[in-house]
Amino acid sequence: MVRRYVALVGTAVLVAVSVGPSHAAAGDMALLPDLRQAPVGCAGGHTVSPSRCVDWDVCLVADPSAPSGPCVTGVPAGAVRLRFTSAVENIGDGPLLVYGTRSDTGQPRMTSRQAFQSAVDGSIPASYEQAQHALPAAMYYEHAQAHQHWHMLDFEHFQLRTPSGTTVVTDRKNGFCLGDRYRTVGRLPNRPADDGSPAAELAKVLWANRCGHHAPEALSTVQGISVGYGDDYVYAVDFQWLDITAVPSGTYDVVNVVNGDRSLVEKSYANNASSIAISVRWPGGAHNPPAQITEPPQVRLLRSCPGQERCAGRILY
Repeated sequence: MVRRYVALVGTAVLVAVSVGPSHAAAGDMALLPDLRQAPVGCAGGHTVSPSRCVDWDVCLVADPSAPSGPCVTGVPAGAVRLRFTSAVENIGDGPLLVYGTRSDTGQPRMTSRQAFQSAVDGSIPASYEQAQHALPAAMYYEHAQAHQHWHMLDFEHFQLRTPSGTTVVTDRKNGFCLGDRYRTVGRLPNRPADDGSPAAELAKVLWANRCGHHAPEALSTVQGISVGYGDDYVYAVDFQWLDITAVPSGTYDVVNVVNGDRSLVEKSYANNASSIAISVRWPGGAHNPPAQITEPPQVRLLRSCPGQERCAGRILY
């Protein structure tokens, strides 16, 4: 009963956001979002230098199939994971807003569309039908205990790369539930104020957004990030890691990229990536990992490069 009430409240608020068709379109008539990939390993809304962010670690797990298995010591490990917090912020002119829908529960996934706030009257589309831009990314319900809500696929991806740019490891992250999880640092003129405006009413929905939590039967859902807010995933969350079990000793880039295929329309794509350069050293100075791993490799942060896909190649020795 509580879930149904919350769903109805969210729907009512969104209807109030925009009555009638919106005048917004992707272009001069729309207030576009600008997604900024926050520094790798930094907590959402961090105020310290990225080089001092400590939201990352190296975790040995016994069961490599466990998406967030506990870290173990003193026993043979099934996998070695480099875990890190990732965060995406909206510093644009308008909200990132994505609607998902399906016609019936027989369809396992929802199709999605991006909606844009009007630059003419500030109105915001209130439904999938009013949203202006079809997206290739689908939404699916994640049944895992730590989630049990709807995820949007392909929003953000992680990679481990060599200094030359060759990808060594890719992520296993499935999807994201987007909402206003924290307030960004700094002044943004279009950050919603509590003034009853369409952007303010939408922000109320996104601040409490749980993406259809405990509602696998839902036929629609909404995700997004308001201007001046961000969505972060801490390093202990499922799949917030790269598997470095078979990675040789060396220098690498950990690269986080949001909207890598540019399917989401943004004001700018120049800040969609951030990276850190790390040094990986296996015990005893070995080049390759041992056949049986009981000790983690030493992983050292060499440099943080916010806004850049390449970091290790920029280090001067």
